[in-house]
Amino acid sequence: MAKAKKTIGLVTVIGLIILVAVVVKLVVFPERAELPVEAGMGSDPELPKPNKTLMPTVNVAPATGWPEGQQPSAAEGLRVTQFSSGLEHPRWLYKLPNGDILVAESNAPAKAGGSTSAKDWVADKIKSTAGAGVPSADRITLLRDVDNDGVADERSKFLEDLHSPFGMTLVDGTLYVANADALWSFPYTPGALVIDDAGEKVTDLPAGINHHWTKAMTASADGEFLYVGIGSNSNITERGMEAEVDRAEIWEIDADTGMHRPYATGLRNPTAMAIQPDTEQLWTVVNERDELGPDLVPDYLTTVQEGGFYGWPYSYWGQHVDPRVRPQDPEKVESAIAPDYSLGSHVAPLGLAFSTPEMGDEFAEGVFIGEHGSWNRADPVGYKVVFVPFSNGQPSGDPIDFVSGFLTDDGRTRGRPVGVTIDPDGALIIADDLTNAIWRVTPDSP
Repeated sequence: MAKAKKTIGLVTVIGLIILVAVVVKLVVFPERAELPVEAGMGSDPELPKPNKTLMPTVNVAPATGWPEGQQPSAAEGLRVTQFSSGLEHPRWLYKLPNGDILVAESNAPAKAGGSTSAKDWVADKIKSTAGAGVPSADRITLLRDVDNDGVADERSKFLEDLHSPFGMTLVDGTLYVANADALWSFPYTPGALVIDDAGEKVTDLPAGINHHWTKAMTASADGEFLYVGIGSNSNITERGMEAEVDRAEIWEIDADTGMHRPYATGLRNPTAMAIQPDTEQLWTVVNERDELGPDLVPDYLTTVQEGGFYGWPYSYWGQHVDPRVRPQDPEKVESAIAPDYSLGSHVAPLGLAFSTPEMGDEFAEGVFIGEHGSWNRADPVGYKVVFVPFSNGQPSGDPIDFVSGFLTDDGRTRGRPVGVTIDPDGALIIADDLTNAIWRVTPDSP
């Protein structure tokens, strides 16, 4: 028996060595894209044939941080300033009515017993290279600009001892916080620097393996319902469909009772949501599946139709069948909705905010999207904040690089944008979870 255990252990070690060697080889000799990045963007992206390989291309931009005196750059006519620094992995942002900015300092929950597979082990190493392998602070911090000079003068630990918090929204004096495993409510007093109430659990949220742990959230225009995004527990059901119960969905939750239902399904990882101001329509950005090549599958921005099915895991971008999924479900594929707008493959959108007129005519109508950046591409993409212009309530043009400079010419990253929000002056606020900073973007001239 002891000899058998030693043999199994040796096989495991050899397997890990081989896996790491293959990953290193793929980084050095990666699969190159066939299409220009722009071909995979917009309302009608070009979609090549899927290219399923034994191992995916793995290329994470090594994290360097910002050199002294440097910071992100903005589109012409705009300037970037640092609103705050010294945070712990700031991920999500929320603006309170008095102008205070809430920051969810958070990361993936610790895994019970450590990584569960060789692939998980490699994924952890990738995260460390990208600056993401840090413990979760499990905290929401409040930032206040007392003298209105565009810099946070006051900081307080607003809520502590949470569990990988992400989504936040305020409805009728109640602050809702979406932890990785449950939705909680807390009483909020306008102007408060701290909430010391223990809060109440509204409802449990799918957790377990929690391959996609972030729980984005927004409220309906009337505040009656909360919408929570719940990502899949895998890339493409490699853990089995039993691990995907209630996953890859947006839940509609009654804010008073906690009763919930699937509002839309087949969304692999809906990472941010927002209500369109004029139409009260729910929109989301989705991180699509990996390992079908550098040109597939496009991450996207889309309206969320009640009862709609968006393809995962059986198909992508409407009825394009994923050849890896067995058994298939032709009826589900037939019903799959094609998204409204492609952001490009592997850009990893993690933030979404509708614009306001204060940013100037060019950016008065549309959405800002924080793109965290790729890992499944030889040539990195994302690592910036883009603006998608709208006309008559719909995307109407190519994405514009609104804030960039996070990615260097030699493929290193100085920062990684995540959540975005608009402050009371119409400035865009950006969370950078690599350099633990919050950036603020305004017009050069008022």
